Amino acid sequence: MNNKRRLWQIFGPVICAVILLIVVFLIPWERTFSNKAIYEAANSQNTTVFKGVKMKQEAFKRNYVPFYGSSELSRFDPLHPSILAEKYHRNYRPFLLGGAGSQSLAQFVGMQGTSKQLRDKKAVVIISPQWFTKQGQNPQAFDLYYSPLQTAMFLLKANAKSKADRYAAQRIAAMPTVKNGIIKSCLKKVARGQKLSDWDRFLLEQRQRMLVNEDNFFSTFQLRNRVNKICQKAKLLPNTYSKSALRKVADEQAAMHTNSNNLGIDNTFYRTRLPKKVLKKLKGSQKHFDYVKSPEYADFQLLLTQFAKQHTNVLFIIPPINAKWAKYTGLSQKMYQESVAKIENQLTNQGFENIADLSKDGGKKYFMEDTIHLGWNGWLAVDDAVKPFMATPNRRCNYDLSNYYFSKKWQNKKNVKPLNLSNKEALKDK
Repeated sequence: MNNKRRLWQIFGPVICAVILLIVVFLIPWERTFSNKAIYEAANSQNTTVFKGVKMKQEAFKRNYVPFYGSSELSRFDPLHPSILAEKYHRNYRPFLLGGAGSQSLAQFVGMQGTSKQLRDKKAVVIISPQWFTKQGQNPQAFDLYYSPLQTAMFLLKANAKSKADRYAAQRIAAMPTVKNGIIKSCLKKVARGQKLSDWDRFLLEQRQRMLVNEDNFFSTFQLRNRVNKICQKAKLLPNTYSKSALRKVADEQAAMHTNSNNLGIDNTFYRTRLPKKVLKKLKGSQKHFDYVKSPEYADFQLLLTQFAKQHTNVLFIIPPINAKWAKYTGLSQKMYQESVAKIENQLTNQGFENIADLSKDGGKKYFMEDTIHLGWNGWLAVDDAVKPFMATPNRRCNYDLSNYYFSKKWQNKKNVKPLNLSNKEALKDK
């Protein structure tokens, strides 16, 4: 008996812990979130929220609209979309999805758990030409946003005959963060055009169930609480919406926060990120940057494919580069505009016609907060596009997709002609 008691004292806690883990992570359980928790999550840009599903599903059932993007979403000056929506009691609230390095592939994976909730809904995408580098999606950045849960969801819906699904599986499987296991083996099968077996699907379903429970359990952990910041910055805005009054606030705030340099860059960013030694090294450093030839164009096609499946009505916003910074670093504006033309052709040729092209506005006063990110008057220009887009009654959107945009030929294509986006009839005839 003594030996049995000793063995139980040694192994009993371990057995209990295993049983508890099975209960927590394998037995399905549901969770709901308060309005406060969802609002915090919507503005947190937390990677746990990005990789998860339940919080986003709850939000999109309410009045939240996904704003997909990258690091520009974290530039919280008083004219930020989240602050304007809060101050003026808009009928929507932005749900910020993305951060530094969250490019098309990461965003595609992050959309897999909300396809039902976004069917026939609206979305906003800030698509930065800086994503379209020779490398495309940075693998280290992808690691931050990679969601095994939503990859499993993708695989369980994947069609091995679909060019898009095969391409997606191949790209995700190639990322170093995707380790050997059932998810990677199934990705490789789909990439080869093979149908998943019943056993594959069973294992994926068990893995998904565990990951769903983890998501339910950890969704609200370590949220970045920006509610107080939003409330404080909203106090700087006029109580009644007025474009001229908002412009005045933008100019005053920007002048106050960019008075330490002649590049129109936020003082804190300039002091911490661009000390003299760094600034000197960066002069002329971007002469050979190229955003025209990139695998990102094929990854971007995955985003468009997902939106088309969902019949989502999407507004695309293309931001500029700080013109003074581009001149200092030698970044070619001609090349930048060629990449913009390529993005716009890819969109309009497939029926995505809601585009706010701000790419030539980088020289406007107080348009940019730093070297490449929107701020102050830039956010007001975004609102000039978002406000009427959200106010217009929604419609079911049908798109005409082409697998050509997955091809190497398109990824490497140059000399794409720019479009006149104001001529809607001409775009329809393309």
